[in-house]
Amino acid sequence: MISPLLHDDPHTVGPFRILARLGGGGMGTVYLARSTGGRTVAVKTLHTRLAADTTLRTRFRLETDAARVIGSGHGAAVVDADPQAPVPWLATEYVLGPPLDTAVEAGGPLPEPAVRALGASLATGLEQLHRSEVVHRDLKPSNILVTAQGPRIIDFGIARAFGDEHLTSVGSAVGTPAFMSPEQAAGLEHAAAGDVFALAGVLVFAATGLGPFGGGAPGDLLYRVRFGEPDLGGVPESLRPLLVRCLGKDPAHRPSTTELCTALGGAGGAPVDRGGFADLLPDAVLREISRRSDEVWREPPHRLPPPVPAEAPLAEAAAPSPGVSRRRLLYVAGGALLGGGVLGGGGWALLGGSGDEGGGAKKKDAVDRLKPPTQMWSAAMWCPDFGGEVMRVGRNLAMRAGIVLCGINAESGKTTWQANVAEPWRSATEGTRVYALRGHKEKAASPAVCEVSQTNSELGKPLVELSSFAGKEQFNQLLCVADGIAYLVARTASGKRWYLVAADLDSGKERWRRQVEGPQAEGLPPALCGTVVGSRLVLCGSPRRDSKFIRLSAYDKAHGRQLWESPRRSRAPHRPVWSPTPGTSTWAPSTSPPAGCPTASWSGSSGPGAMSATARARNGGTARPSSTTESSTAPRPTGG
Repeated sequence: MISPLLHDDPHTVGPFRILARLGGGGMGTVYLARSTGGRTVAVKTLHTRLAADTTLRTRFRLETDAARVIGSGHGAAVVDADPQAPVPWLATEYVLGPPLDTAVEAGGPLPEPAVRALGASLATGLEQLHRSEVVHRDLKPSNILVTAQGPRIIDFGIARAFGDEHLTSVGSAVGTPAFMSPEQAAGLEHAAAGDVFALAGVLVFAATGLGPFGGGAPGDLLYRVRFGEPDLGGVPESLRPLLVRCLGKDPAHRPSTTELCTALGGAGGAPVDRGGFADLLPDAVLREISRRSDEVWREPPHRLPPPVPAEAPLAEAAAPSPGVSRRRLLYVAGGALLGGGVLGGGGWALLGGSGDEGGGAKKKDAVDRLKPPTQMWSAAMWCPDFGGEVMRVGRNLAMRAGIVLCGINAESGKTTWQANVAEPWRSATEGTRVYALRGHKEKAASPAVCEVSQTNSELGKPLVELSSFAGKEQFNQLLCVADGIAYLVARTASGKRWYLVAADLDSGKERWRRQVEGPQAEGLPPALCGTVVGSRLVLCGSPRRDSKFIRLSAYDKAHGRQLWESPRRSRAPHRPVWSPTPGTSTWAPSTSPPAGCPTASWSGSSGPGAMSATARARNGGTARPSSTTESSTAPRPTGG
């Protein structure tokens, strides 16, 4: 993104006039610049404080050589460079396109054809690099620019020649933990197969919005890269076998870049037709490319002024005191830190006064409080009738707005899509994709789970259809989606029975069902919510009419067996259930039945089917065992 120059940024680098900042990192800064002839370029410079480091100068020279090797077909063409200058610099063509992570953030995970085209083109670019015996070693979404003609590989800051150990100490890991190869994470040799591993991670990110080993602390990521299994749950089924091979721990078992290109659809290892790449990209990504193309020709932002020096501390009028008080020492030290611009977001450390300043009178210490954070954006949304939670979808958000489901760009707060899903209980997300039940007013006879497109807001083809359930039931509910399994509560097509259902979105088949209670209050679905926690599905039932209590229950997500329920339903397995007259409702006495009703007792072993009831009538009445006694097959809790 284009940002203003700082007050101490250079005005020119080589023959180029510096216009704005594009980014920066630990090694250097990248500027937007223009030549005297009007050509727009990206200029990368090494930080001045690092220019004397011979190792970093060598690395910068290798980056320049690698950029020349990959060329303009799969990278950014080198326009000019001077690695030997007092401050080394490299000028390349300015590529019109966002980084892959920004593209996925703007338009959501890429469709499978776009992922295949992206992978085939990147594999061809890496093959060209490897033929010159150079490995990238830091292939990640932010180092891949998405253009209308195809992806471009950039930033060869830690690239090196095969077998060259001079720039990396043995046992050290250099790179980005989330996209490192296992051998690189262990500080071992990262050869061409390591770039293939990283490319597979990039493709998983492009298809799902998440890396194959998740996120977290660098140490945790490095451990999962070396010893864990990749999470490919959101990757299209046809791509999984290939990516499993690429993400193998043993480099010898990974395919070559040529094999990878062919498997992804590149004809004979040739690059994908660049003229058609733009047709595969979501509209939101194309808009971002267009915006950047327009932005580069606008008037650059003004250079930022130097920071205002901190005000001098006020002199303390007081009687003579021996030495400098701790409070005054704190003021002086704080002023020096602020003037040097090195006091970050931390707070003041308040030192207690000695009690002898200002003639012995104690004064209240002043506290420099941190300013509250600046609001990034605000968006007015129509209030939904039911539910208003904000859901994470990749790097963006989704939430209800009236009778529609909206996608929101987390960076800007702008609405990116609106799906016509009226009831809030009929949609769910598993973190990267959004799913919804087919509308109950449609002609289809059975409910179906569909994916909501984050580009055109339409519901896709049904991933699973439940033919034995009523599609026109308004209160059919999509609870959640986890690990490719959708969990629903739905009413059967015949009768009024409700079931908790697990359905496999990959195979389109029902896995199991478990009978549950239906809606308990008018206008509400059967459950308030449901979620997967470890190996269990936890269901929060809707409150009964005129009740303030809800009921939690847990089920084994693999087989649907009920594990526990809280609070437990009142059960009386050792108490008879009375039926006063045939055909009427039953009731269970707490102590003894009313006068004129039969009483009963039993003997023998306890448990369903083991009871031997004998009845005697009071006032000549007749005792009958009730037919509504709890069945031995009824669901019972088995402990939490």
